[in-house]
Amino acid sequence: MDFLTGEELLARCEDSGLPISGVMKRRETDNTEQSEEIVDARLKKALEIMKNSAHGPLLHPQKSMGGLIGGEAKRLAAHAESAGCAVDTLLGKAIRYSMAVLEVNASMGTIVAAPTAGSSGVVPGVLFALQEERGLSEAELEKGLLCAGAVGCLLMLNSSVSGAEAGCQAEIGSASAMAAAAAVELMGGSPKMCLEAASLALSNLLGLVCDPIAGLVESPCQSRNAMGAANALTCAELALSGICHPIPFDEMASMMHHVGRSLPMELRETALGGCAATPTGQRLGETLKRPQCAGCK
Repeated sequence: MDFLTGEELLARCEDSGLPISGVMKRRETDNTEQSEEIVDARLKKALEIMKNSAHGPLLHPQKSMGGLIGGEAKRLAAHAESAGCAVDTLLGKAIRYSMAVLEVNASMGTIVAAPTAGSSGVVPGVLFALQEERGLSEAELEKGLLCAGAVGCLLMLNSSVSGAEAGCQAEIGSASAMAAAAAVELMGGSPKMCLEAASLALSNLLGLVCDPIAGLVESPCQSRNAMGAANALTCAELALSGICHPIPFDEMASMMHHVGRSLPMELRETALGGCAATPTGQRLGETLKRPQCAGCK
């Protein structure tokens, strides 16, 4: 039960009558010779870590190591109770949970790379928002994580999930595609719809550059996780409504890699372009590079 492309994954689903999560679980047990119980335990552990990192900063915000972020998720949660809130509860939870995970990552807490540390908030943001707003069980969430993992696996095999290699599109774009596919399966969509959503998610973020201020995975990384979560839910809704992307997932994954390799070095995690190269970004970078004496603020 292995697959190397999206086309092969859909064929395995059709032959077995299983959703993407079911095929991915079979792949894990068949190819690694691990029992289903071990796979289930690993899924539960990953979801527990994700939940802690998504919810912890809402109660106990922490300043990041570089000091560029900290407390944003808690402020979003407080604003959600106001009359001026611009989004519904599902999207609101998805963006604040995604930003909370980045806060944990940037303050040296424990997160699950999904697929990377810099994009670790997108999948949990979408999963936990859907769980709370749609009444999903833990078992259903595990299936969502398996589906997301299958898409992530395909992108690692056929494209890239590295910002240094292919820009932020490879990190946030991949995470958004993973979350979009998971959302579709959780909402009852077909395997084909899952990959339609993933392809849409990749195309929407195609060309996104990686330009961390001061070279730190803090800003604009945190807000881009929120954008990735919003994009995932948008693409899931499009796919579930029957809207198809004209470019197949496999072609979109290949093109993302090509576009990423075409980006200049300055826009691939070097902190030499984009947001990092603005006057303010450069000033922050210089400030954060200076050694701090004991007692200095």
